[in-house]
Amino acid sequence: GAPAAGATTGPTGAAPTAATVAPDAPGVDLRVVFLDDGRLATAHRRVAPTQAVARAALEQLLAGPTVAERPLGYGSAVRTGTALAGVRIADGTATVTLDPPLPPDAAGRSAQAQIVATLTQFPTVRAVRFGPEGPPLTRADFRDLTPLVFPESVAPGDLVRSPVTVAGEANTFEATVRIRIVGADGRVLADTFTTATSGTGTWGTFSERVAFDPRGNTAGTVVVFWDSPKDGAPLDVVEIPVRFA
Repeated sequence: GAPAAGATTGPTGAAPTAATVAPDAPGVDLRVVFLDDGRLATAHRRVAPTQAVARAALEQLLAGPTVAERPLGYGSAVRTGTALAGVRIADGTATVTLDPPLPPDAAGRSAQAQIVATLTQFPTVRAVRFGPEGPPLTRADFRDLTPLVFPESVAPGDLVRSPVTVAGEANTFEATVRIRIVGADGRVLADTFTTATSGTGTWGTFSERVAFDPRGNTAGTVVVFWDSPKDGAPLDVVEIPVRFA
């Protein structure tokens, strides 16, 4: 389950940035949402143990994609040098204060989408407002920036073992989500599908445990997509390079 996000720090900004740690070190696993071709894309970070997980996730977001993620097309609409002045959570709403504030343009809206998607991973956060006067925003406000298949449980560089849980949000024809695991040698190691809680014009969630045999591969790709009802062509394809345990 996701960690609760109740422990936060105020506008003083005195808390140090939570450093990332090795996958086998004690720590907290967090999702951080960037952009890939203008659409939301999930990254994972493991940070040193902290109670202030909302702050830690936002700090990792402000730090931007890693050198390994950038060649995959990952970027961020948050301007370099933006600092987190404060984050407070009360009654299901996180109030985020950034310095400088996000600009009132398309880039600022994309940055808002990244932050909302990042913070709503926590069960204590349903909406995010930017500054005390801002309106509460939810994922529903940014569906135009969300790929129709939006995996969240698997991200580039993850170390995965069989069975791997592939989960996220989707809005596809008849709620069907295709999942394929391909080895680095090109062999298909798993090919299955799952059904989201809703689809065909409405958003739902999906989760499927997918068994696979690496067959000598130490790395591969998790591919998530949906089939065109017209001709069966794969649509909204998300390719996630991973390592096999």
